[in-house]
This record gives sequence, C-alpha cells and structure tokens, in this order.
Amino acid sequence: MQIYLVGGAVRDRLLGLPVKDCDYVVVGATPEQLLAQGYRAVGKDFPVFLHPHTQQEYALARTERKTAKGYKGFEVHASPDVTLQEDLARRDFTINAIAQAADGQLIDPFGGQADCQRKVLRHVTAAFSEDPVRILRAARFLARFTDFSMAPETMALMQQMVAAGEVDALVPERVWQEIAKGLMEKQPSRMFEMLRDCGALQVLLPELHRLWGVPQTAIYHPEIDTGVHVMMVIDYAARQGFRLPVRFAALTHDLGKGTTPQDILPRHIGHEQRSVSLIQQVVSRLKVPNECKELALVVAKFHGKLHAARQMKASTLLHFLEALDAFRQRARFEDFLRACECDSRGRLGLEECPLDDAHHLQRALAAALTVDAGAIAQQQTSPALIRQAIAEARTSAIQSALLLPH
Repeated sequence: MQIYLVGGAVRDRLLGLPVKDCDYVVVGATPEQLLAQGYRAVGKDFPVFLHPHTQQEYALARTERKTAKGYKGFEVHASPDVTLQEDLARRDFTINAIAQAADGQLIDPFGGQADCQRKVLRHVTAAFSEDPVRILRAARFLARFTDFSMAPETMALMQQMVAAGEVDALVPERVWQEIAKGLMEKQPSRMFEMLRDCGALQVLLPELHRLWGVPQTAIYHPEIDTGVHVMMVIDYAARQGFRLPVRFAALTHDLGKGTTPQDILPRHIGHEQRSVSLIQQVVSRLKVPNECKELALVVAKFHGKLHAARQMKASTLLHFLEALDAFRQRARFEDFLRACECDSRGRLGLEECPLDDAHHLQRALAAALTVDAGAIAQQQTSPALIRQAIAEARTSAIQSALLLPH
C-alpha cells in the first residue's frame, strides 16, 4: 500500500500559496485494509475514508467510465490494481494531477509543474469532456488564480462540450454551488467572462448573458456596456471582501436592463421591476438560498431609489426605510447599502465616488431609531393610532436630525 498527497495541496505548495486541505490517494489497497487500520468510510459514490487521527480524506486510487450525460453519469472502478498514473489521468487539470510521495518526490506525468510555472490551466486528457462540472471549475479557478490563462485547446474542448449539450445536464444545485464559490474568489468577473467565452453562460444564466452589448447612458455609466458594468460591480464587491449575499445581489441587480425595449435605449425605464422578475426566475431555477434571494430582490427593486435619498422629505425617507424593512432587518439594510455601494463604484472612473445618499439614509434610520415605539404604543388605544403616532414621531426625529422639510 502506497499513500500520496494529491490535488490542491501539492498545487498550492508549488504556487507558494497557503495549503488549506490535504487529500491523499491510496494505491494498492482494499477498503477492508483501510477499515482494519481504523479508517472510517464516508464516500457515497466512490471509496473515500477519513484518517482515524487527522480526519483527512484518503481515497482509493480509481478510474472512471462515462455511462450517461451529466456529472453523475459515471461508473467508478477502484481496486488495488489501479495505478497512480491512472488515478491522476482522470483529474481535471494538469496543475491538479501532481502527486507527492512521503519522501517529498513529485510524480507529475502530465506536466503540471510546467503549467504552474507558465500559469496555464490545461485539461489532463480528453476525458475532461465527460464531466460538465469541470467547465464551472475551470471558470472558478480563473477567478481564483487571476494570473492564469486558459489553454486554447481546453477552451476549444469546453466549447465542444457546450455544443454537445453536456452543460444542459447539470443539476441546479451543483451550478449554484460552483457559482457561489466563484463569486467568493478574488476576481469573480473572470469566471463569468470565461463561461461567456465558451458558451456556457448563455445556457446556465441567460438572464446575465444578454447584458453584454446593452448600452447605458454614458454620463452615468462611462463604461456604457451593461455586462461590463456588472463585472466591475462584482469585482468591487470582491475587493471589499463582502459576503456572498452582497455579491449575488451585485451580480443580479441590473438583469432587467437586458430586456429593455430597443426604442428607449440607452435609458432603462422600469428596469428595476423587470430585474425583480428575472431574479425570481434565477433563484427558483438554481435553488438559491433565501438569504441571497431576499437581498437580491430588495437591491434590484430599490437600488435606483437610493440615488434620490438626499432629495427626499423626512416622511418619504421614513416610507423608504419601511419599504426596505430596515427597522426589523438591520443587517440586511446594511447589506443593501453595501450592494448599492458596489453598483455606484462599479463604474469606469467612478471607483472612489462619494456615497452621500447611503450615508444620508443611514443617518435617517439612526434618527428614527431614537424613537421609543414601545412607550408610544402604551399611550394609544388602537393599532391604527399606534402606527400613526410612531410614524409621526419618527418623521419628526428624521426631520430634526437631518434638518429636512416635513
């Protein structure tokens, strides 16, 4: 029995990056041998075991044979006669197909070390085309390794996979899982641009794909192209280290601009409500978690209104805060402002523009929160009177704090 460190741990060491998880492949062993040594079986689709002390993953060397479309359409063969090179050959990219023996020796049959040095993402064998998830992984790796490029032959292979309908077989949960991971990488725009280049974005997220080539008013959007703007917005969110819900809201806030009638371009009257409808389609199709869905819907609906905050009367500001549910959902309100910050600063030449409207709305909420709603409620005789009295007190507090007209 021989044990090798494989995959991301070897790759990241070669790239001088911190190693997070260590995965091992076991050659020349049976499940019974590992179980006898105290390993615990956890693999559902193929033999994976947890080390009795470190809890790190050890997988038996295996080969795979394609049996149906999609990423689950495989027959796995794991036995003591599967060699290390056979196991490495089934991996996605050369940089992930390097093994390290216990003595430190690197086993690199597919040129992964050279591709690490060249900063190239290249598929190992033609078997890459059997698993459409690898297209998403390729895109995600480009978002993480921002100095890497895609090998032309790998791009051509992915385009062939899309044309063959392999991407259509992906299950929604896995698509969302990879998109969510990609959004959390260093430069998420590279993920979506690669998906667009190979044709997969049009299949997986047509609502996003149609934004490229849609013009916006140059005075507000010097970058003009809506797709370019959205990519700038998500990259700004990544640079700020914002959470996934903010990044997803940043990605989807302008989807409605892709359905603006041609005769009113470059204006986008009513795009907010169209964005809401399209986001509802996306989150339903991809089974997006509620926290991401709810913030995305709020941002799509109200991000345009925020830009008018400083022109609002105190009573209008209160209505806006109530529409945002800012009194009950304080954390979501702050995430709304973060997503709007990304929208404002995800524009060419405006990356450091002031955020006066957001700060104005924050001060309005802080003023309204000074009102003791409970004390007011005790002085009234009906729910309607309670609501009216609280609203009047909050409006007065906002008016006094911001020196606004009632």
